[in-house]
Amino acid sequence: MRDARDVLIRPVISEKSVGSVEENKYTFWVNTAANKIEIKSAVEKMFKVKVDDVRTLKVKGKEKRMGRYVGTTPDRKKAIVTLKPGNKIEGFAGL
Repeated sequence: MRDARDVLIRPVISEKSVGSVEENKYTFWVNTAANKIEIKSAVEKMFKVKVDDVRTLKVKGKEKRMGRYVGTTPDRKKAIVTLKPGNKIEGFAGL
């Protein structure tokens, strides 16, 4: 099993993800090889909360151009974590 810091990369800070904090849902970029069980245990370990549900989705990389050269950004994985009632992650509260 991976270490919690290897599973969670960083939180997703967007208008939609910050708005879903009121519904007790938090969004993170996670390691592409991580599964839902590892994500759940990593969030519980790092933030000392109880997780109710984990939903994951893969985000395909976009094509980018620099002049005549074409490349793509890497594929990423996003996890939407729903906490049990009464639990909150304090870092998201100020956003």
